[in-house]
Amino acid sequence: MRINTSIPTTANLLHVNPADPKPPADHAGKNSEYRKAFDSFVGEVFFGQMLRSMRNTVGRPAYFHGGRAEEIFRQQLDQVLAEKLSNTCADKFSGPMFELMNLGRK
Repeated sequence: MRINTSIPTTANLLHVNPADPKPPADHAGKNSEYRKAFDSFVGEVFFGQMLRSMRNTVGRPAYFHGGRAEEIFRQQLDQVLAEKLSNTCADKFSGPMFELMNLGRK
């Protein structure tokens, strides 16, 4: 009986060799995608909550308030702002969080 060695096994997929500090090349790509998703999630949640809190501290203006339509579009604007802020600077504060999370996974 011949075993097909082209099928990946668990030992091949996991980085098991402690003598080799570098993970396999296919894990490096997955790790960078994972890091980008982590940075995006943490940044959008953080900046979204920050913008929501900032909006709650400012009351409605006495004049020129757009009503419910303005509130809906303001939420959409805050979402876009959170995404843009997350893309530019979320890795600064999510980096240590990512490293701590990876220590728990190892």
